[in-house]
Amino acid sequence: MSLLTAPTGTGSARPAVVGTGGHRPEIDGLRAVAVLLVAAYHVWLGRVSGGVDVFLMLTGFLITASLVRAATGRGIRYGAFLARLAARLAPTAAAVVLATLAATWLFLPEPRWREAPGDAVAALLHHTNWRLALNSVDYLARDDLNPLQHFWSLSVQGQFYLVWPALVAVAVWTARRGGRDPRSALIAALSAVLVLSLAYSVLMTRLDQPWAYFDTGARLWEFALGGLLALLPLGRDLPRAPRVALGWTGLAALALCGVLLPVSSVFPGYAALWPTLAAAAVLVAGASGSAFGADRLLSLPPLRYLGSISYALYLWHWPLLVFYLSLTDRALATPSGGAAVLAASVLLAAATTPVADRLAALGRGGGRRAALRGTAVALACLLPVLLAAGAWAGLQSAERDRWERLLADGRSYPGAAEADGARVPDLPFYPPLVQAAEDAPATYDDGCNQTTTASEVITCVYGADDPVRTVALVGGSHAAHWFPALESIALDRDWRLVNIVKGACLFTDAPQSYRGEPYTSCAEWNRGVMAELDRLRPDTVFTTGTTTSLDTSAGYGEEQVVDGYVDRWRELGNRGIDVVAVRDTPRFRFDVPDCLSEADPDRCGSAPEESMAPVSPLTEVELPPNVTVLDLTDRFCDRGVCRPVIGNVLVYWDSSHVGATYMRTLAPELERRWARAEGW
Repeated sequence: MSLLTAPTGTGSARPAVVGTGGHRPEIDGLRAVAVLLVAAYHVWLGRVSGGVDVFLMLTGFLITASLVRAATGRGIRYGAFLARLAARLAPTAAAVVLATLAATWLFLPEPRWREAPGDAVAALLHHTNWRLALNSVDYLARDDLNPLQHFWSLSVQGQFYLVWPALVAVAVWTARRGGRDPRSALIAALSAVLVLSLAYSVLMTRLDQPWAYFDTGARLWEFALGGLLALLPLGRDLPRAPRVALGWTGLAALALCGVLLPVSSVFPGYAALWPTLAAAAVLVAGASGSAFGADRLLSLPPLRYLGSISYALYLWHWPLLVFYLSLTDRALATPSGGAAVLAASVLLAAATTPVADRLAALGRGGGRRAALRGTAVALACLLPVLLAAGAWAGLQSAERDRWERLLADGRSYPGAAEADGARVPDLPFYPPLVQAAEDAPATYDDGCNQTTTASEVITCVYGADDPVRTVALVGGSHAAHWFPALESIALDRDWRLVNIVKGACLFTDAPQSYRGEPYTSCAEWNRGVMAELDRLRPDTVFTTGTTTSLDTSAGYGEEQVVDGYVDRWRELGNRGIDVVAVRDTPRFRFDVPDCLSEADPDRCGSAPEESMAPVSPLTEVELPPNVTVLDLTDRFCDRGVCRPVIGNVLVYWDSSHVGATYMRTLAPELERRWARAEGW
């Protein structure tokens, strides 16, 4: 499998040409250590260990060696190569995804069903990493654990499998045409991939770490590092004592990586060199020839066995953990609960691996028939699961169509108009829980709300081309959820509505934080917003006048007029721009749809004082004359309870964001109060 062959009873390793191969038992043990670190850190620490990076590096090590043997022999048969891989990987993946879909339907709250079909398709077709990357920049993406999100690393590997044979084949072909050594050409090619990908990884990790974490381009260097280890005769003349020290140093560094580094928030970048170089040290150390070498531990039968089922063990452990945490309502597993999760994972891996191996054997061989058999095995496993996911997605679509027909009679779903005496028939509330997360303002689908990572000011214009009045909606997501109501008013009154929103970013020049870190992109965005308002010169800026944020790490926790709000409004007044400051909406300390999936609406209410001050803080500050204050709290809370469902309409689609449907029903009352306050 590599240039580093295991010596037998000697103090140094003997290099061999790639084509000779040679089994490395310590690699099985290293796989076992990596998967145990991944699982243990997930289960008991709620952290990421760096074990996945070891898997990526080992994949590059093994696949490069295999491809070079083929390329320097009879040539790489691309179709046969992919067919063998598909036959080996698809059976276990399909079994895990199918079981996860069934368990999601049985055990997870209904709001979690919406993404399940798409997650299943992404897992089986190897693009989970890009699906998660897109969600990583979506401020409104739910933070619930996704039982299939661990497929991101397999998706990165799947994309690697598509490009690596071509890279190896081109390097070898080019070298032969030029009369050069193919091995040297390939070393040069992999070195270039390593340098370029690592540089890109460091840059993207600095600019947008959540995206970089899932970006294949930021991970290719880990495969290239493994490939170089397979090609370079490192450690050839290393004596026994340094070999022992190198092996144990690498193993210890690997075990400590997740403890000493916040992997999930600093990887990949240069930080991912820690686990990959640690594993590389173990590979270079090879077989030490010593009874005290790390390779002796890694070559023990129990570890080698766990290494042989590590692929299935990795796939099973995460969904089992997610379902355990959901059913027990825990953030971390207990010692006994975590042990049960790991034991169940090992048992399932032990049961599914032999079956998968027998199916994979059908795809072995280099002939066309073997490739066809391998393809048939993969399709036979994947198609039923893809069809099941498609059927579930189809049922969800049919349910949405049924609701659209029900909503055609708007009188059945009065929403906020219930407070005006509208009749509320005894019907299920809308949107249903499985569609709750879709009930966000249209500006999100339109790409009009800036993410939490970027600072560019995005403006989107809605409404009249020749308006009577121009209103700019400015602020964070709690300003954004007023958009549906404002759009209704703009259409009714021939206004223009300009959307200028950034997730979690309040409209103030005061310093802000996001997830415990200084929110520098928010400060830059705010500076840009003032310049944009100078250019646009709207008649009115509509923004939040208080925040009810419960995030104590950001300096909140109780309703307040945020530092810098009044100064910012005064600046707008000096520019001749009016301000409508609307009191922030109530928040819940729990996810409203999740609560409603287990209890009646009457049991999912919240007291106003959980997030709201007894008296609006806006009444206690001196406001500039250009500011109009609006307070619609009574349309969310009455008789001491903030209700999750009003007038048959679901008010919140998470713990704090108001759904677009309810906001549209609130538009008439917002318009009346605004007109009364300004004397239209």
